[in-house]
Amino acid sequence: MADREPRNAGAEPLLRAQGVQKIYRSGEVEVRALAGLDLEVRRGEFVAVMGPSGSGKTTLLNCLSGLDEIDAGRVLVQGRDLFAMSDAVRTAHRARTMGFVFQSFNLIPVFTAAENVELPLLLCGAASETARTRALEMLDRVGLASRVGHRPNELSGGEQQRVTLARALVGHPAIVWADEPTGNLDSGMAEQVMALFLELNREQGQTVVLVTHDPAVGRAAQRLVGMRDGRLVSDEVRVDGRWVARPAAPELLEAARRP
Repeated sequence: MADREPRNAGAEPLLRAQGVQKIYRSGEVEVRALAGLDLEVRRGEFVAVMGPSGSGKTTLLNCLSGLDEIDAGRVLVQGRDLFAMSDAVRTAHRARTMGFVFQSFNLIPVFTAAENVELPLLLCGAASETARTRALEMLDRVGLASRVGHRPNELSGGEQQRVTLARALVGHPAIVWADEPTGNLDSGMAEQVMALFLELNREQGQTVVLVTHDPAVGRAAQRLVGMRDGRLVSDEVRVDGRWVARPAAPELLEAARRP
């Protein structure tokens, strides 16, 4: 069976980065963490960004999501330039359009799973009843309907990461960013979390950009982007179980659909 093409594959990119540079300075020393990087992500894609430690993966995620400033270039999400916005407008835009899953779970210890998940909606002004209903729906979707009243210290690592995934999804984001989401999990729990990402992408069309150093995690995605020294060094998609360079992919995808 051929790997399916992303939804709206020919549509305007959901994310477009052009000439993005990020430079860290310490005295006279400059480190170019991102070196004029270009990247497009279309709606419905599941993209894994993979590279060694220090290649710029997390910096890329932080800059493309607007969590960190850039030194040059443009980042457009849903056609809007993140860095042409004020900080307040960019923060509001990010809250409406993005969800985040990090290696460290970042859950509030005194809150239950449901309270952690509903918090982003409450901060955006949702009514408490609406926020709680959505939180319970999301926790059910990630398989935690029986754990909604448990606090983080009463949950396993895999369960905590599923709470963070529910929290990332509760606002119906256009894109979910995941930074080493399996890094603190054992192999069994990591497989469960990756299975959830894949299910959400395949069945719900959720756009996901995931950063990892683990080849097994990266190759579970539909598209694999390689990074080294702040540059993209490869861009491949999976077609009929093999990886092909992305510029050739449209023709191969069309051929794969033929009987």
